[in-house]
Amino acid sequence: MNTRKRALAATLGGALVAGLAVAGHQATAATPEAEPTMNEAFTEAASEFDVPRDLLVAVGYAETHLDGHKGEPSQDNGFGVMHLVSNPERKTLEQAAGITGESEANLKKNDAANIRGGAAVLRAKADKAGLKASDRKRVEAWYPAVAAYGGAGSASLKRLYADAAYDFVSNGIPAKGTKVRMSPEKVTPERGKLAKAQAPGAGTKSEDYPPAIWNPADPANFNTGRDAAISQVVVHVTQGAYAGTISWFKNPEAEVSAHYVVRSSDGEITQMVRDADTAWHARGGNASAIGIEHEGFVDDPSWFTDAMYRASGALTKHLCDKHGIPKDRAHIVGHNEVPGNDHTDPGPHWNWDTYMGYVNG
Repeated sequence: MNTRKRALAATLGGALVAGLAVAGHQATAATPEAEPTMNEAFTEAASEFDVPRDLLVAVGYAETHLDGHKGEPSQDNGFGVMHLVSNPERKTLEQAAGITGESEANLKKNDAANIRGGAAVLRAKADKAGLKASDRKRVEAWYPAVAAYGGAGSASLKRLYADAAYDFVSNGIPAKGTKVRMSPEKVTPERGKLAKAQAPGAGTKSEDYPPAIWNPADPANFNTGRDAAISQVVVHVTQGAYAGTISWFKNPEAEVSAHYVVRSSDGEITQMVRDADTAWHARGGNASAIGIEHEGFVDDPSWFTDAMYRASGALTKHLCDKHGIPKDRAHIVGHNEVPGNDHTDPGPHWNWDTYMGYVNG
């Protein structure tokens, strides 16, 4: 039962109890219906909006690892398991509220409502892409809708986002620590026009760090040049997904950026601001620091993979050698350790011993 129906049932149940009491009958309070498990919420939402259930799970996992983060916003003001966004460029939170009748407050904090909202938005994207009832039965046909759900501006970023979700469709999600089960299904996504888009990882290589992909942030989100010598590396956590973070830094409304972004699953690195320029990532520390964003959320250690630690550690080692930065914790710091900041990343789950081992290895 969806959350709106549950609320209606609870209201009717309360009215019935009150009516019996007025009539002089002894009334027994109805037992409130329990919230559905996350497994049930995905199944119900998928059925209601005719969305492939495991594809819906895969999109949620790609966005948040199925963690609603207690209603706290992501970097680009997205909320909940399905990362419903409300910012000047994207309004999927408002769209979900309009389709489902759920309040925005409930969509932000209630997992079942948020999953229902995500299913509604994904179905709306499918309708806009022209999927018919027969198409909706084929997971591979949903690729354009998934690409649109991510909200990226460029074709290459849309493909990056959708490919990440379809990787989880084909390979499944980790069983350990997840609240939802799905069955991997090898599919060949029908990319349509996006088949010609630049494939993830095939972009221009960085001049500052050749293993990285060069994909520049919008010029409105950083300063050209520096006012001080580079003397620090600042470790960040994106509070969002890799593709979404890259897309956000390319949005002129963001007014934020970092030099590098590291992907959780395989350690892929995208450089978005040249080392010689000033990214906007650490307030007073910007002038002398290089900022590295790591895909994930501070309260969920599942994002901090060995592949990420190794790749970022190698990057930081390179940066320290190149710019003469000592490889110690006085010069390689967390965002939370930069004076004048109120951020908490990389948070308590970041393993500094592991990370510094790779930096100094």
